[in-house]
Amino acid sequence: MALLTFLMLSPPRCMENANLKCAVPKGLENNSLRAITERRFSRRLVLHFLGINHVIYKASLAFAAPIMPEMKEPEVIRTLKLPSGVIIQDIVEGGGPEAHDGDLVEFNYVCRRSNGYFVYSTVDQFSGESKPVTLPLDENQMIVGLKEVLIGMRSNGKRRALIPPSMGYVNENLKPIPEEFGPRRSLFSHAQEPLVFEVQLLKILSPPSSTSSFN
Repeated sequence: MALLTFLMLSPPRCMENANLKCAVPKGLENNSLRAITERRFSRRLVLHFLGINHVIYKASLAFAAPIMPEMKEPEVIRTLKLPSGVIIQDIVEGGGPEAHDGDLVEFNYVCRRSNGYFVYSTVDQFSGESKPVTLPLDENQMIVGLKEVLIGMRSNGKRRALIPPSMGYVNENLKPIPEEFGPRRSLFSHAQEPLVFEVQLLKILSPPSSTSSFN
């Protein structure tokens, strides 16, 4: 959560000046510390530092709250590497029938860059409200890597997967795509690098109809 908090916060306007100097106690102006006072920090370094301090502030609030059980990394049941290059970790098996090619499925997901940088989630990290995605397991509508992750999953099962660019957003028509402009732009700006998806399959619905009626 600290990582997510850091990525979503922006620095205060009053601290956006890129040229800041260190303060030195009176009487030390003429010694070796004087050189430090003249050092100018880059805008990027200043903003990065401010972001870290926001995290520290948020963490201090968390520590002031009642002590909660430590959150641990979920245990991985198995790890699979597919011929396509997709790497899958089973976290929760789920129950019921498996999802197959062509099935219509409903699922939640979190997308991150391979370095952990948050991109998008269908579950709001603050309210817990979710906006599940419903899509057919069809490579013409869904990125192939995610289709491979969902096939074989059972209801309420959870998987984490590393999807290479060749199995990801090779064109901008493939889903899932965030509705909001910011997350959508962020997603496509990182489409040429591996992406990590954490997926929870909610429901396996009936396969989409192969016939259409015309009026």
